[in-house]
Parts: sequence; C-alpha cells; structure tokens
Amino acid sequence: MSYRHPGQPYEVKVPEGWARTDLPTGAGFTDKLNTIRIETAPAAAPPTEASVRNQVHSGDIRTLGTVSRNGGKAVRIVYRADSARDPVTGKVVKDEVERYVFYHAGRDAILTLSGPVGADNVDPWRTVSDSFRWTTAP
Repeated sequence: MSYRHPGQPYEVKVPEGWARTDLPTGAGFTDKLNTIRIETAPAAAPPTEASVRNQVHSGDIRTLGTVSRNGGKAVRIVYRADSARDPVTGKVVKDEVERYVFYHAGRDAILTLSGPVGADNVDPWRTVSDSFRWTTAP
C-alpha cells in the first residue's frame, strides 16, 4: 500500500493492514512488534554520517554509511535500542532499528524501521526503504 502524507513531498509503500498513527509531518505504522515511522523536518544541509550518528541515543551502533536507494542517496544507520514498554505486559524487548535519512530541497525525510532483534526483516525493510521517493509537490 502506498502512503503519502497530505502536505508532505514524499511517498512510501507500507505493508497492507498495518495500523497507522498520523503524525504532524508523517506517520507511524505497526503490526505486532514491528514498526515503520516516516517523518520530515527542515534541514539546512544534507545529512552526514556524523549528524545522523548524533541523532541516535544508543551506543549499540551496528552499521553506519551512505547507501543508494530508488529514492536517492541516504545515510543509513543500524543500531539496537529498547522497544517501548508494552502497555499490557510491561515488557520491553531489544529492537534492531534501521534508519534512513534522505535529503531534498531543504528537507530531511527520516524513515525508521524497527523490530525485535533476530526477526528476519531484511527483505521487508529493503522493500520499504527502496519504495521511498520524493514527490514533486506536497
């Protein structure tokens, strides 16, 4: 399913049937323990590995580098972080987080994908990150 936030210049494909939460500059999508979050923010310059590293409050960084996706170049960082506490059980699990920061015309698009450590999300996350594209107008 393609998602395009009203008023934002991007589009991304997300899995069918996932619950959506609207955000002022994007949206979050969840299904069980997996999450996709896409947001935009003004940016004075394209992201660098250092600027993206500084956005992450985790000492458990696995990968950091610039990658090419269908929507353009992005800085990609993979790290581990605690999930949000489950409101029913109170449990917290360790998540593998894959974040992409795309830049275009003074805006960053931050695509964050997360799921439990050990889950096989490589192919689905690649599909989502490859689907991101800037649109010509909000």
